[in-house]
Amino acid sequence: MTAETSKIKRLFLRPAQKEELTGWLFALPWIIGFLLFTFGPMMYSLITSFSNYNIIKPPEWIGFENYETMFTKDPLFYKSLYNTFWMVIIKTPLVLLASISIALLLNIKMPGEKFFRGIIYLPNVLSGVAAIFLWQWILSPKGLFNTFLDLIGIKGPSWFVDPVWTKPGMVVMGMWWIGSGVIIYLAGLKGIPQELYEAASIDGAEGWTKIWNITLPLLSPTIFFQVVTSIIGAFQIFTTALILSGTDSALGGPGQSMLFYVLYLYNRAFGRVGVGGLQMGYASALAWVLFAIILIITAIQLWFSKRWVYYESGE
Repeated sequence: MTAETSKIKRLFLRPAQKEELTGWLFALPWIIGFLLFTFGPMMYSLITSFSNYNIIKPPEWIGFENYETMFTKDPLFYKSLYNTFWMVIIKTPLVLLASISIALLLNIKMPGEKFFRGIIYLPNVLSGVAAIFLWQWILSPKGLFNTFLDLIGIKGPSWFVDPVWTKPGMVVMGMWWIGSGVIIYLAGLKGIPQELYEAASIDGAEGWTKIWNITLPLLSPTIFFQVVTSIIGAFQIFTTALILSGTDSALGGPGQSMLFYVLYLYNRAFGRVGVGGLQMGYASALAWVLFAIILIITAIQLWFSKRWVYYESGE
């Protein structure tokens, strides 16, 4: 092979190289968008978290003062953490159990199963804000739910008026959107080989024994995915609290019972100056603390998943 021929061949890419280059070219718009609109702002937020910045004036470097204030002088920081962890600890397991239970019921062969699946998912089609207003009316002191309770002789609580009942009311309202989780669990259930159930039946296994020894272990990767994403979503509660708090959103509703972390972060960044707003540096510090909390909890979940998540080898 002459030197000229070798040089010509180097000008042309091999099929594998062409495929790789094509993949990078298709991914390039996303990579550019990520660097400009996600990674870049994140790095700027990290810098401003160490500064005093109110948007109007240039950032003023103050070191760890924002973090020191947050952990030692800001009671609302701990109040927002408490409210948020309450929702994570209470809402996540309830939604998980309800979603799995409904998915198991809808996985049974019966007439009209597709209709019932559509009914379960239908609430997810409704706009989130519209659904919040709907539930605000349903759970109002004289709303539909309390009217029903009155008919059976039970005095209904003041859901979004009484600080004790605001978060339970939000948990009840959160059940409205479990349809997407049910669909994911149904997909996981459809991936479980029926031969395992048949073999278990031959061995005399029935009902709950099959669910405990076959369904839940093989559904564990789906459960793990849902647990991780549900916890992250619970840490980011914002729209619901903002709307239900109304004009009192700066303080998080009655008794600060709906002052969740992201709502408090939003108020610090974009709220009125008189109530602690326009403190972008402090809000950036809050955002990075939230990022660290979610990262640590997710890492712990990944570590514990080795003990209970079963991945089928496929061999």
